[in-house]
Amino acid sequence: MSEHSLPIDAAALDSNADLETVLGAWHSATLRLEQTHQSLQEEVSRLTDELQEKNRELARKDRLADMGQVAAHVAHEVRNSLVPVTLYLSLLRRRISDDSGSLGMLDKIESGFTALNVAINDLLHFTSEREPAFMSFVLSDLVEEVVCSLAPQLTAQGIEASLDIPAGWPVSADREMIRRATLNLVLNALDAMPDGGTLVITSSVSPWGVELEIADRGPGLPEEMRQRVFDPFYTTKQGGTGLGLAIVYQIAESHGGSVTAVNCPEGGAAFTLSIPQSAMEAAA
Repeated sequence: MSEHSLPIDAAALDSNADLETVLGAWHSATLRLEQTHQSLQEEVSRLTDELQEKNRELARKDRLADMGQVAAHVAHEVRNSLVPVTLYLSLLRRRISDDSGSLGMLDKIESGFTALNVAINDLLHFTSEREPAFMSFVLSDLVEEVVCSLAPQLTAQGIEASLDIPAGWPVSADREMIRRATLNLVLNALDAMPDGGTLVITSSVSPWGVELEIADRGPGLPEEMRQRVFDPFYTTKQGGTGLGLAIVYQIAESHGGSVTAVNCPEGGAAFTLSIPQSAMEAAA
């Protein structure tokens, strides 16, 4: 080994070096090796965690693809069967228009079919892989539209809506998708407050993008539920499809954004839909 290839600390280790110098150089080299080993361990640990997360996400997408194919087939078959049934119900209503008792029962039957149709629409929306059609729209107008459409339900449940969104604030995204995501998040908040409360909807903007937060004053989310709340077909609601929040997750992901759920310090839960600025600029 040539003199120039020796480590700097070893350059002093010639025939005249005393024991203390040799031990000092050895100690320095050992420390450097330990630091390098620790750095390598940390990097391996980071890469392992990242790989596990990617594998979990891949497995989730595989499951969603399989479930999506089955759900799409079932949804189309059920919808095809609903069309003639709905028609016959309409004809039956005309025939018994003077029978109030029968009309009451018919109302309940139609209500059941309406709920079934909503579930089918959720399935079809969940299994569709349409890319966002970006356009510019005013976010406050969209949110007010959603809240106004639910005014009877808000009144019936004794829920007060508090909106804090700058008027005239333009957003570039798929308007229909964002409307559906907002509606699902608001409905989820209403379900959390059957005995009344306050629905709080706020928004903010940053160089990264725009965030829309919808918060309720319900009981909040248990930890297990918070971790699984966006999983398709996971629900704690009687008669729920478990697709409402999964659709929100899908919409956020299709925009390159995200949706998160946290418990509020003052009680209740808050869901935040984030749409990146890059996606909005691309549509400008």
